[in-house]
Amino acid sequence: MKFTLSWLKEHLETEATLDEIVYALTDLGLEVEEVVNPAERLASFTIAKVTHAEKHPDADKLRVCKVASDAGEIQIVCGAHNARAGITVVLCKPGSYIPGLDITIKVGNIRGVESFGMMASERELELSDEHDGIIELPSGEVGQTFVSWLAKNEPTKVDPVIEIAITPNRPDALGIEGIARDLSARGLGTLKPRKRLKVEGKFPSPIGITIDSDTRGNGCEVFMGRLIKGVKNGPSPEWLQERLRAIGLRPISALVDVTNFFTMDANRPLHVFDAAKVTGDLRIHRSQGGETLVGLDEKEYTFAPGMVVISDEHNIESIAGIMGGLATGCTEDTTDVFLEAAIWDPIQIAATGRTLKINSDARYRNERGIDPAFNADAIELATQMILDLCGGEPSDVVIAGEVPDVSRAYRLDTDRVQSLVGMEIPAEDQRKTLTALGFVLDGDMAQVPSWRPDVTGEADLIEEVARVASLTKLQGVPMARPVPGVAEQILTPMQVRESTARRTTASLGYNECVTYSFIDKKSAKLFDGGTDATMLDNPISSEMSHMRPSLLPGLLQAASRNQARGFADMALFEVGPVFHGGEPGEQQLLLSGILIGATGPKDVHGARRIVDLYDAKADAEAVLSAIGAPAKSQILRGVSAWWHPGRSGKICLGPKKVMAVFGEIHPKILREMDVKGPAVGFTVFLQEPPFARKKGATRAALKLNDLQAVERDFAFVVNDNVESLTLVNAAVGVDKVLIETVRVFDEFKGEKAEAQMGAGKKSIAITVRLQPVDKTLKEKDIEAVATRIVEKVSKVTGGTLRG
Repeated sequence: MKFTLSWLKEHLETEATLDEIVYALTDLGLEVEEVVNPAERLASFTIAKVTHAEKHPDADKLRVCKVASDAGEIQIVCGAHNARAGITVVLCKPGSYIPGLDITIKVGNIRGVESFGMMASERELELSDEHDGIIELPSGEVGQTFVSWLAKNEPTKVDPVIEIAITPNRPDALGIEGIARDLSARGLGTLKPRKRLKVEGKFPSPIGITIDSDTRGNGCEVFMGRLIKGVKNGPSPEWLQERLRAIGLRPISALVDVTNFFTMDANRPLHVFDAAKVTGDLRIHRSQGGETLVGLDEKEYTFAPGMVVISDEHNIESIAGIMGGLATGCTEDTTDVFLEAAIWDPIQIAATGRTLKINSDARYRNERGIDPAFNADAIELATQMILDLCGGEPSDVVIAGEVPDVSRAYRLDTDRVQSLVGMEIPAEDQRKTLTALGFVLDGDMAQVPSWRPDVTGEADLIEEVARVASLTKLQGVPMARPVPGVAEQILTPMQVRESTARRTTASLGYNECVTYSFIDKKSAKLFDGGTDATMLDNPISSEMSHMRPSLLPGLLQAASRNQARGFADMALFEVGPVFHGGEPGEQQLLLSGILIGATGPKDVHGARRIVDLYDAKADAEAVLSAIGAPAKSQILRGVSAWWHPGRSGKICLGPKKVMAVFGEIHPKILREMDVKGPAVGFTVFLQEPPFARKKGATRAALKLNDLQAVERDFAFVVNDNVESLTLVNAAVGVDKVLIETVRVFDEFKGEKAEAQMGAGKKSIAITVRLQPVDKTLKEKDIEAVATRIVEKVSKVTGGTLRG
């Protein structure tokens, strides 16, 4: 929505500056997007007088002029035909920016003669398209700024243009009068009341109007019109043309410019038909479908069934509330005009405009809502303007339908401003604000004005009061505490754990994904889902038919999309629920991550390598450590089918307490998900690790042991089908307090091993770290533990200590 400052002042009596008005508009919710102030680009130009002019010695079309300026007499070479002694001109000094030429003036040398500036034309200063000669001013003092001269003699040429963004709930601000009303309520001036008048008809209108029964009410509420005969159409007066040009509209003719004026001035779209081109009466009805019309934009439109149109006895002549037809448009030859003002159904206007792809000022306003109570006044005011500009004789007004009753009132509770907004505004100020906005107060009831369709309840009254008072006056006030001191923790332990796990995974270099909680049935089945229990009754698409049984499908789909776009190395994770049934308790909170590609970019040192299951294991253990899982855990087999059977494991606190799963994702799953592998990943079951028994706001104290740790190495001869994990778990179980870690450091197998130890045998060597707690270990203590380790490993694996 664009308007000029002078146009605004036609409705608002104010002494406020441009900056004050711009600030107030944004603060009122009418966000200012741009201010174009011609005075700023013309600030450097001054008035000068040509004292002498003679022909250039080397050019017939150039003249060398002596110019009196505020800096004394200067020399300028000019090629304008009207450059001569005695004229008053606009001087552009060296260093001045010329907007129409997009250049900065410098001292020049033209055919051997120095020139110290230029004398401007109107087009060079972007005042008009006139460029036939330099500007000749009828008056002006040497040295006077050109801006001050324009402000006094041609103020419209330095009139600032303001553009604001209008939210859909404020159709009243689509008219300059509505904007002025808001500023008046803020206290930036006084709203000038619009005059009301009644133009007496001289004869009955020869053109009648009707509304079909299936269109009345849900297509067109009321249609008013009158014939004005004997008009003389032509260019509109300069003041009207300048206003329209300033806001980006092209003046067409007096009749059309009048309708555009009321569209912008009062948010009141109107239309004029050339009455000589209308056959019979006008009828508002719904289209049958297939009819065509050439609009005023000279494009042909084909109507779908049910669109509201205006027809005469033979053809459709207008797209109701959106655009008139070219056939009945007004031209310079128009002598009889039929003026229309109507109230249309906003939803019907929006649907028709969207289908026909028409974006007009009329559609923009009619689909947002216009003031129905102003319909009769609008046709009278527009009639009077047409009579003033074009002459003519008006008929009586013809009416079809009824002006809709939009009256409504809501109770004003002045105490609710504090509870809803948090501001203290005196009750009298609240009532004064609403009155200034056009509300009529009767006791504690506020009658809503007809131009405010957005006010639909008591809370909207409070919003209007707070908006005008300025929400910038809101002050932050701490919430009241029930007891003094530090407030209790609000987040639950599970929420704290989830946040910690998310931050930890991100710090490991993973990028977080947020995917849908529902996936396609095929992907769900790959992860033991896709059952009827998790199927959605009304999915938004076939690719989102089931609740996800795992976070991995969404991550793998994201990886596939990234690989298709050339990204080979990825680290992705997600935190969210998975579902194993349709009941409330049949869900689980997980954190899953995947690694695909290499550990880093190519480098000269060859440090880059393909990710493996140990990367996933390390990251899973880091997350478990961050959320407080016990450090001592077991690594077991027996994972789900979507993990590689020989390159995966689960981190447990026992056979039934699984805290995390890690490993390489099965190649079959990668093929089905269209992911180029290998890919490794992990899943942490956030609800499984036990929570700390003691609750406190501080972290547990760091425990350091000052006793020397002891390490002992063991090598066992076992069958070649015995897994290292079995041997390690057996050793760890000997003494969970004293034994800190057990680590495999060597495996000897193959033909050489079998030659030494026998067929089907291999050797596994481990390091056991003993960490004493209360006293230094003696040799006999170490030997006792070692003996128990040998016995336990031999019993579990059937192996023997290697000699």
